[in-house]
Amino acid sequence: MITAIVSVRADVQRIPEVATAIADLDGVTEVYSVTGDVDLVALVRVREHDQLADVIADKIGKVS
Repeated sequence: MITAIVSVRADVQRIPEVATAIADLDGVTEVYSVTGDVDLVALVRVREHDQLADVIADKIGKVS
């Protein structure tokens, strides 16, 4: 199993909505609200390295 830790910036007003949308994506196992330069941290777990791009760029990256 491959794990990636993804930092996410979101509009402050939409953090709960964005966190829920990301948590519902296949491949995302956990989402945390954090303080500092980023708003959320998502843990992505996949079986193959090639799947990371599918989850991170194609799914998380397209959450508005």
